Amino acid sequence: MDKRIAVVGIILDDTNRAEEVNNVLHQYSEIIVGRMGLPYKERGCSVISVIVDADTDKISALTGRLGKISGISVKAAISKG
Repeated sequence: MDKRIAVVGIILDDTNRAEEVNNVLHQYSEIIVGRMGLPYKERGCSVISVIVDADTDKISALTGRLGKISGISVKAAISKG
């Protein structure tokens, strides 16, 4: 399967879930190219963007695992080729 570049956007409405999110991201560290996290104190949340380079199955597995964590929202934008 062809590798794609993707941006995974994560919003932590419940910042107490940060450790769970970090554990999942650590499990997929081999596909992570870069990561930026910003606390948004005025809104009481945190926003993380993660750049990954992997096949679509791995990207879907990552977003699926993150999506199971309550208190967060996750979406991926995946390159076409």
